[in-house]
Amino acid sequence: ELPALRLERDEHHRHKDVFEHSLTVLEQAIELESRLPRSPDLVNRLAALLHDIGKPATRKFEAGGKVSFHHHDVVGAKLVRARLAALRFSSDEIKAVSDLVELHLRFHGYGDGQWRDSAVRRYVRDAGPQLERLHILTRADSTTRNTAKAARLRAAYDNLERRIAELAEEEELNAMRPDLDGSQIMEILQVPPGPVVGQAYKYLLNLRIEEGPLGPDRARTALLAWWADQA
Repeated sequence: ELPALRLERDEHHRHKDVFEHSLTVLEQAIELESRLPRSPDLVNRLAALLHDIGKPATRKFEAGGKVSFHHHDVVGAKLVRARLAALRFSSDEIKAVSDLVELHLRFHGYGDGQWRDSAVRRYVRDAGPQLERLHILTRADSTTRNTAKAARLRAAYDNLERRIAELAEEEELNAMRPDLDGSQIMEILQVPPGPVVGQAYKYLLNLRIEEGPLGPDRARTALLAWWADQA
């Protein structure tokens, strides 16, 4: 898969091909490893090297001579899982690297900070234990020669990290869970353990992400309203 990246033009025109871009991202990710508990960090380096591995399979020639690689993040994550499994990496390493590859474009929708708090919570939730590595990969993936653009990207990501820190302090994002646990859900709905408890838990978690902490009373009211709609 890596040699195939030499055949793909870097659409940002920073490098002669995607392989060279990937090596630059790897170098920059290594420079940022001081943010992690230990260095060298294998997951961080594999994610940086392989983050664009889905581009050859998703290349499409557009009007005006442009080239696109839509969904190369999702395709790349699948390729990473297959390749690392074949190379006998551990299941934890495979999941961590593939999750990072799949999420490496998520920040591009942030713009100038237009995300609602709910979108920031989802970013944290989806990154899970890989959040710090995702910070590194996203920053390292900026290889533009346009200094003004690079400065805007850094400022935008600084802003996102600041918002994450603020929400984490206010809401304990690292341990995000619904306001009611499984036992409380079963008691309120008068149901035994089963799929409905998981569905209710997921509903409350999504509500928690959208609206922030509800408290047990509001969560109970919302749960009962959801349950009534299931009838």
